[in-house]
Amino acid sequence: MGNPKGVRRDFDGLERRRLQAVAMLEQGLSESEVARRLQVSHTSVNRWSRVLAKHGAKGLQQAGRAGRKPRLGAEELKRLEQGLVKGPEALGYETPLWTLWRVSHLIEQEFGVRYHPGHVWKLLRQLQWSCQRPEGRARERNEQAIQHWKKVEWPRIKKKPKKRDAP
Repeated sequence: MGNPKGVRRDFDGLERRRLQAVAMLEQGLSESEVARRLQVSHTSVNRWSRVLAKHGAKGLQQAGRAGRKPRLGAEELKRLEQGLVKGPEALGYETPLWTLWRVSHLIEQEFGVRYHPGHVWKLLRQLQWSCQRPEGRARERNEQAIQHWKKVEWPRIKKKPKKRDAP
């Protein structure tokens, strides 16, 4: 089930609740009464009670962070960003456009860690880099001629709606 998207678990609050359950169980309250008072399921209290019997209160303390540890630490992410700022030309690419494949190649060369190109965007988002697409504009583009065409030529040749009474 878990939490709604974007809502982080309060690990300290969860640990406090487990330790409150320990105190209540040690006072002699039944598992059902502890579950009712803490507004948790009886199954959770039963599980906590078994851990308490086997490992003591220390077994119910916070386990630490959830999930797998990141492959790149904070220092390595800083180095990655420095590599990104240098541009893909520093890696030998011809164009100054970072793609996910190129970033994964940079990570593999720099840190010896392989990331699937489809997952690199998570690192880029963590570094607050956004996905941007280059504009497809010609180098020979004449802005004045374009503005003239938009303001003068286009209105002149554009079809206008006929009036109701017009034949």
